[in-house]
Amino acid sequence: MIVDDPAVRAEVEAAFQAYEVALTTNDVPTLEALFRDTPLTIRYGIGENLYGMDAIRAFRRARAPVGLERTLAQTRITTYGRDFATAMTLFTRPSTPGKIGRQSQTWVRCPEGWRVVAAHVSLIDIA
Repeated sequence: MIVDDPAVRAEVEAAFQAYEVALTTNDVPTLEALFRDTPLTIRYGIGENLYGMDAIRAFRRARAPVGLERTLAQTRITTYGRDFATAMTLFTRPSTPGKIGRQSQTWVRCPEGWRVVAAHVSLIDIA
């Protein structure tokens, strides 16, 4: 297995960047498209545990489109072989002063392209 093949990593970085733009602009159709549409997909959020794409879709569609701006730090994308990757990043938001966010995503190459199959977002106090 090749870890961090440059071509594969570039693909995942592009998908991750598309997700980030969609997130901060509240582009719900793109956010939904970047998650694998299956009951097996999981997203643990700051205040919600979402099991399956139907729950993730309902959350995205109901979420207020304010306070989504953020600054990323220490983003790490690692690919394992040609079809599996993880993306980890820290973030800060003006809407949550004194907190730092942590985001992890598991990406899998699907027939329709790279998709998130598991994600976790949490906030902790800045020490």
